[in-house]
Amino acid sequence: MTSKILRRSLVAATAALATVLAAPAALAQSKVVLRISTPAVPDDWHGKMWTVFKDTLDKSAPGEFDVQINLNASLFKQGTEPAAMARGNLELSSISAFDIAKLVPEFSIFTAGYIVRDPDHQQKVFNGPIGEELYKAVSEKMEVTVLSPIYLGTRQVNLREARNVRTPADLKGVKLRMPGSKEWLFLGEALGATATPLAFGEVYLGLKTGTIDGQDNPLPTVRAAKFYEVTKQLVLTNHLVDGIFIAISNKSWAAMSAAQRDKVKAAARAAAALAAACTLACCAGVMAFQALSEMAMKMPSTRWLVSTSCLVTS
Repeated sequence: MTSKILRRSLVAATAALATVLAAPAALAQSKVVLRISTPAVPDDWHGKMWTVFKDTLDKSAPGEFDVQINLNASLFKQGTEPAAMARGNLELSSISAFDIAKLVPEFSIFTAGYIVRDPDHQQKVFNGPIGEELYKAVSEKMEVTVLSPIYLGTRQVNLREARNVRTPADLKGVKLRMPGSKEWLFLGEALGATATPLAFGEVYLGLKTGTIDGQDNPLPTVRAAKFYEVTKQLVLTNHLVDGIFIAISNKSWAAMSAAQRDKVKAAARAAAALAAACTLACCAGVMAFQALSEMAMKMPSTRWLVSTSCLVTS
């Protein structure tokens, strides 16, 4: 009799222990996993913004989400994120207008130079009726939902060797690094250069070794990636008021409750707002950074030069 009681007690204790041990695993499995992939470097605000996204979501929905941030294109290469989200292999990323234009041709207007005037104009376009209509097409054709637009910065040309650049003709023969899509390459050619496709993670070495003669990026990115160490000149072309878009896979979005969607969208907007504000402030601060201010050459051609508000906004 005693033996039976002991056996029953042992079985009950074992079952209770198994339940206790399984509880954390069950809790972890119940969390919504949000894997994030970005080519941004840790010092870039467009990398740091994902920490803001995570922190905001942890506060508004404690224990509901497992946000996993992967910087430096360590999870997916730059440009491959939209396809990964469409397949359900990735939940979140920031995608460019150039990425979107591959599948949504009408978006390609925003990959051309000098279409958007400034950051305010950009936000009015993408947060208004035009943006709403375009986002519907993005969802239908790309299987991703845009959560928020982000001001990435105003792109400038950054050269390995100094040269007198006043018009696009002065960039003839310059191997200008661009991302590998046809839209990006078209923009590089339109600037007068020889557009050369190269992944962002390879740009520093490419500039150092002479594989490329220059690259174009917003000034905060030039500083964050330390391109000033391997280049000698900035040409303030202001050729593209650049933007990226925080997007989530439709599969992940559809699996969330309405309340969860609201929290995720609010977190995305908080991240976008901080990134934009810091980018604007950083543009002004960057020009005070000696290594860059000594390189900068303001182009005298009024035909090519547009507003330099990004450089003086505080």
